[in-house]
Amino acid sequence: MKLALAILTIAASASAFAPSLTTPTRHVATSLSMVNPLDITTGRAQLDHDVINRFNSLPYPADKVLAEYVWVDAKGECRSKTRTLPVKRAASVETLPRWNFDGSSTGQAPGDDSEVILRPCRIFKDPFRPRTDGVDNILVMCDTYTPAGEPLPTNTRAIAAKAFEGNESEEIWFGLEQEFTLFNLDQRTPLGWPKGGVPSRPQGPYYCSVGPENSFGRAITDAHYRACLFAGIEVSGTNGEVMPGQQEYQVGPCVGIDAGDQLYMSRYILQRVCEEFQVYCTLHPKPIVEGDWNGAGMHTNVSTKAMREPGGIEVIKKAIYKLAAKHQEHIAVYGEGNELRLTGKHETASIDQFSFGVANRGASVRIGRDTESEGMGYFEDRRPSSNADPYLVTGKIMATIMEDVDVPEVKALDRAEA
Repeated sequence: MKLALAILTIAASASAFAPSLTTPTRHVATSLSMVNPLDITTGRAQLDHDVINRFNSLPYPADKVLAEYVWVDAKGECRSKTRTLPVKRAASVETLPRWNFDGSSTGQAPGDDSEVILRPCRIFKDPFRPRTDGVDNILVMCDTYTPAGEPLPTNTRAIAAKAFEGNESEEIWFGLEQEFTLFNLDQRTPLGWPKGGVPSRPQGPYYCSVGPENSFGRAITDAHYRACLFAGIEVSGTNGEVMPGQQEYQVGPCVGIDAGDQLYMSRYILQRVCEEFQVYCTLHPKPIVEGDWNGAGMHTNVSTKAMREPGGIEVIKKAIYKLAAKHQEHIAVYGEGNELRLTGKHETASIDQFSFGVANRGASVRIGRDTESEGMGYFEDRRPSSNADPYLVTGKIMATIMEDVDVPEVKALDRAEA
């Protein structure tokens, strides 16, 4: 699928529930030969095929690439801008030039000293500007610095890097489960919901569902899946979630800080895909607070080399005890609005009390049945919210479980407490 060339329309279910939102009619110069004016509604960006194809069919110069520099702003959201580079400069992170932007417009610098430096950290293929000449346009994940070389306070990648530094032998794997909710362009009506109302059926039939009465936004998640694979992101799966209009994809396993790089770039790609579909996407952990509806999280699966070896279950338990001892410190960096989600209901534990259990989705941390039976594997921290910063989450987990401290054991929840 070439997203930039397609007139993208989501499943009929989305448009059936969507309000009729139309932008004011806009006229463009007749030299563009646009037959229809831009008419945007939820799920449909209506543009003239001839105009789109005319420009997208133009070949790129063989000796140049387009590099989209992506960074995280003061609110934890992705920003980006494009530059042209010689092919040789785009060969590696080391050869990519640093760049800058106006930090006063992103909440990251004052107006009288607004220059912020972008340092390239990770390269991905650009799924929005594909080429057929054997050269790739690229997406570049960057972090942010002052002109003097100091990381900005919002540079959470630099914070996380300190936790991973010196612990490379642990070969820590992270698998991140990113949940999100798709809305109509009114930003109030989730896909699959009637405008101004609620679904006629409670949650239950929508999880991993099929059928136009159950699944809303599959075309978006499939497009995002393919775009991430094209980019080189280790996206490992996707599924519909419990609340209608809610979706999930998984990234990993990734080693160390690369988990944050890949998750943030996958979020950037998600927003670009939703931009083309004209659907609003939110990472808020509890977008619907009234009624019996699940929130959205970023469950974080963790495994060190020692946890994957025989006897690893004991290493896992010791790590969990350390997490319990610093429960409130972790909650502080596990996302905004998480108190609305971690209520002890809807497959969550209480935000005020740490717990763990085997196959228990009502616990703060879960050990899977396979891990228990095999005596090694991984654990899942279910506390991070969907809008949590993956650098802070993975870095905090790494710092905590690597501490050489004695902490009290925590009793596992039994099934009756699930």
